[in-house]
Amino acid sequence: MILLQAATAAADTAKAAQPLVSKDGLTLWYLIEQGGWIMVPIVILLLGAIYIFVERFITIQRASRVDVNFMNEIQELVQEGKIDAARARCKAADTPVARMLDKGLRKIGKPIDDIEKALESAGKMEVYKLERNLSILGTISGIAPMFGFVGTIAGVIRIFYEIAQANDISIGIVSKGLYEKMITSAAGLVVGIIAHIGYHYLLLKIDKEIYKMESNAIGFIDLLQEPTL
Repeated sequence: MILLQAATAAADTAKAAQPLVSKDGLTLWYLIEQGGWIMVPIVILLLGAIYIFVERFITIQRASRVDVNFMNEIQELVQEGKIDAARARCKAADTPVARMLDKGLRKIGKPIDDIEKALESAGKMEVYKLERNLSILGTISGIAPMFGFVGTIAGVIRIFYEIAQANDISIGIVSKGLYEKMITSAAGLVVGIIAHIGYHYLLLKIDKEIYKMESNAIGFIDLLQEPTL
């Protein structure tokens, strides 16, 4: 009887010492499951970051499409006094630069200061449109690692809870807490890095668009100040 009890206890100890592994290996779904409940907001943040990046990338790409003859056409039409035709050309282009110049064309005949202010306000509005929701991407890059840290704390709490319940310190007892601790930390950092890179990449593209708008605005003002006008 004593030998039977000893054998049973040894079997239980060996079973507890076995690591928590998936029969299919370390699949992505298995890692998410082992990460615990904190993986839910981390995955949501990842999906949100991907959506915002793709949506903003497409918008900025459309806004930055270049027609090399656009500014030359506008200059020719303005010099010929065909302001309505110039505005129609801007509306057809439908880019931030074109919409900004259209605001300036509306003010032709008024003092240069008024035209400059119109271009400046239109430019700011176009930049705001390009940067819309970009701050959310920056926020995700900051809070995703924090969720990972919360998962780390939750994993440590689980470890001590399991040890207290089993009154034993073995790899089988602490493995689930270690899984949760390490997986959530890694997931939070990965999501944060992805969002951080995406955020700054889009900012670089927006900066290029801002430079383009500023250079075209300066060229437009110079055109209006030519003696022929």
